[in-house]
Amino acid sequence: MTERKPTKKAHGTSWGGVAHWYDTLLASDDTYQAQVILPNLLRVMSLKKGERVLDLGCGQGFFSRAFAKEGATVVGVDLSKELIAIAKKTTTDTSAKIEFFASSAEDLHRFEDASFDKIAVVLAVQNMEAPHLVFKECFRVLKNKGSLYVVVNHPAFRVPQNSDWGYDEAKKVQYRRTERYLSESKVIIEMNPGNPHGATTISFHRPLQYFFKTLANAGFCVARLEEWTSHRESEKGPRKVEEDHARKEIPLFMMMEVIKR
Repeated sequence: MTERKPTKKAHGTSWGGVAHWYDTLLASDDTYQAQVILPNLLRVMSLKKGERVLDLGCGQGFFSRAFAKEGATVVGVDLSKELIAIAKKTTTDTSAKIEFFASSAEDLHRFEDASFDKIAVVLAVQNMEAPHLVFKECFRVLKNKGSLYVVVNHPAFRVPQNSDWGYDEAKKVQYRRTERYLSESKVIIEMNPGNPHGATTISFHRPLQYFFKTLANAGFCVARLEEWTSHRESEKGPRKVEEDHARKEIPLFMMMEVIKR
């Protein structure tokens, strides 16, 4: 098949400015990526040996390498050249079938139609300005009946600059306050909260209905939705019970499995 020409302009935000910080973060075993997202994602994806998987917004290859360990042939794509360079350097297992490309998620011109069995987009959509273009490309490169797995910060409870934890002294309840939800927003956030003078990126908030509508318009059908909570527990203190209870009741992440109809 003839290779498609790349589009002239790509929309999105890159984590290249904090690539090494992000790589160091994911080296820890006590991250949400390692303790919450990865085990749940491997469970729902149920990868089979030889399946061809696209890890879109792959960062430094954390999930790509995990998919390869399950026997999949993996392609990782990320907008950040810095993160892709780390992904290539870190992937030392020569038996792993992984390729990495620095490219926009909106433009997958190097891949033929219906060339992937499954696609994962993990914690990346919130940094994409035009998900409708991304989902359209995902639909094109997926095989018929193929699955797309989208993991995002939960849109109902993690609204950038418009949601927070609160504590009701009278009821002795830890709660989540959400000040806005339905309105889409675009905010500047610190990529490394521990360094207030460091790099920033753009984060986009979209309500749940946005995802269902946009995915349906791209041709997908939502087959499954799961909500994943924190694995962490508070240290001993006067609010430990309430804080741990809230963690188990208010999810941090949302996963949608969508099928190419």
